[in-house]
Amino acid sequence: MKYFCVGIKGSGMSTLAQILSDLGHTVAGYDDNKNHTFTEEGLIKRNIPIYYEQTHPIDKEMIVTYSKAFSLNHPELVFLKNAGLEFVEYNELLGMLTREFETIGISGTHGKTTTSTMITDILKDKGVNYFIGDGSGYAKRDNKLFVIESCEFKRHFLSYSPYLAVVTNIELEHTECYSGIEDIIETFNKFVNKAKIVVACGDDINVCKLKTNNKVYHYGFKTNNDIYATNIIMNEAGSDFDVFYNKNFLGHFHMPLVGKHMILNALCSILVGILYNVNLLTIKDALNNFTTPKRRFKETKVGDNIMIDDYAHHPTEILKTIEAARIKYPTKKIVAIFKPNTYSRTLALKDDFIKVLSMADETYITPIDCNREKQSDYPNISSDDLVSKIPNGHLLANDDITPLTKYHDTVLVFMSCANIYTLEDKYKETICK
Repeated sequence: MKYFCVGIKGSGMSTLAQILSDLGHTVAGYDDNKNHTFTEEGLIKRNIPIYYEQTHPIDKEMIVTYSKAFSLNHPELVFLKNAGLEFVEYNELLGMLTREFETIGISGTHGKTTTSTMITDILKDKGVNYFIGDGSGYAKRDNKLFVIESCEFKRHFLSYSPYLAVVTNIELEHTECYSGIEDIIETFNKFVNKAKIVVACGDDINVCKLKTNNKVYHYGFKTNNDIYATNIIMNEAGSDFDVFYNKNFLGHFHMPLVGKHMILNALCSILVGILYNVNLLTIKDALNNFTTPKRRFKETKVGDNIMIDDYAHHPTEILKTIEAARIKYPTKKIVAIFKPNTYSRTLALKDDFIKVLSMADETYITPIDCNREKQSDYPNISSDDLVSKIPNGHLLANDDITPLTKYHDTVLVFMSCANIYTLEDKYKETICK
């Protein structure tokens, strides 16, 4: 079949395009963003064409899939609609793919991408396809398993059909789509009831509110979980911990990551590996050699500083990222650079953003980035509202990285789900001149 992906450089759509290509379909796509992005790597590797104007060729057999980030009034979608092409929403097409394989759906407010990657690494010898939110995708028709990062945004994951559903945690998020936390919990409840087996964090108060008659396995730090970690040591080299499963000692584990949130991700992944009868040594090796996904605590030495790039865009994620930086670099100054994304999220979680960003030694905040909301609809929120309440808080306007060039022997933590990597590139270019 032939597919045309609108918004093809988005992390999810890029991944979908790669999978469709791997499965033998003809794929091309459109995007507004002409700048190079990390999500292009898989597209370029597969020679998938990317168009930026409404002048590209039209094939009447093409099926158009599009992200909800694009309004149906967008010139590209109007152009394709006028050509008489068939349309299918991104999440619906992904849902069709989940029904072709035994699908493991990784859901949760935080930790989906890292956990999906860990599980994929652990299951690699089982023959596994994967859809991961950092722009990484792969598929082979002969493979039995499909690991898919399952996002609750606009209830997309309710289109999927998982055999095993993972829930890492549940918090208030995507306030433009949900009326409140109870609405979110109810939606996650619908997701887990689509699966036959559920793997859930037993330490998370909201996850524990989910109700299902399916088999549920719990993980966490509490000893009443099916699998739990104890004797935890974290330092510059990573994390070491002992794991107990069904009250019995399973083994000692090491991974080159720090933070209790990362250990929770590992526990979830170990449990899924056990359920799929993966050899314990294989599981240990996967964690011991684990490389974080794109834009997840990616460290780069720039001059005498350490630059960390992270996708953190929710207060909890920011907190965990700053905590991890302090564990990894206990003697260095921590400077946070944050680009808020969406006015609705920034307004709803304003106090939490102020609290966690105040944990850095200094904080720089850019103007709010949003392409799906109008600033005029949110007159009561701006980055100034955060900066004014944060000790040592500064506004970083007009992508001006000059204030960042004064630091030495410092850890600069860049955080956002938006294109903050353009700031990082400017910073690296300036320092490395």
